[in-house]
Amino acid sequence: MTLRALYLCEGSSDTGLRFHIEAIAVEAGREILVTVPDLDRLPNKPGHSVRDKLRAAQQLSDGGHQYDLVVIHRDSDRHPAEHRRKEIAQAVAEVSPGLAHVPVIPVRMLEAWLLLDHAAIREVAGNPNGRVTLELPKAARAEAVGDPKALLKQAIAAASEESGRGLKKLQARFSENRARLLQMLDREGPVKQLASWQSFTHELQEALVNI
Repeated sequence: MTLRALYLCEGSSDTGLRFHIEAIAVEAGREILVTVPDLDRLPNKPGHSVRDKLRAAQQLSDGGHQYDLVVIHRDSDRHPAEHRRKEIAQAVAEVSPGLAHVPVIPVRMLEAWLLLDHAAIREVAGNPNGRVTLELPKAARAEAVGDPKALLKQAIAAASEESGRGLKKLQARFSENRARLLQMLDREGPVKQLASWQSFTHELQEALVNI
């Protein structure tokens, strides 16, 4: 049986996590079809809360899609991960009672997952053979970085070794490069050491077994 999964993310550059959801399902021996709804298609743009996004996804489906699972990405930002976990569970219980759900809660923000692969950062920066030091944290410290997005921007800029107009063009492509980094994320690499990644993958694997 092919499972139908809904993936709700925080922004368009987060959609690449769907490829990892699909790959983890394949590894678990399950076929899965992941839908990432374009909520901007709605005439009234939904709010940022999980409830708003779930309701908006229902509107787009017109009741025609019956999902087996919803995967919901919510950065912890300055909140404890458990706060986000309860927020997600309550929203699903209110809007889609009984639907299995898997929370994706990177500590502070998803960029923390992207700070650990120096080779990938050099590649998206357009300078794969660069040797400049990137000043990035080890895995044990990645989730303690105060502003991982700013650090990632800085690392891509440093890796490019660009300046002037070339650097400006590169920085304008940050969202695109961030999206590429997420798609390129090595699930067997350093990210496996991060507690938030471990929680996501473990809960997804459990859901896939129990559905």
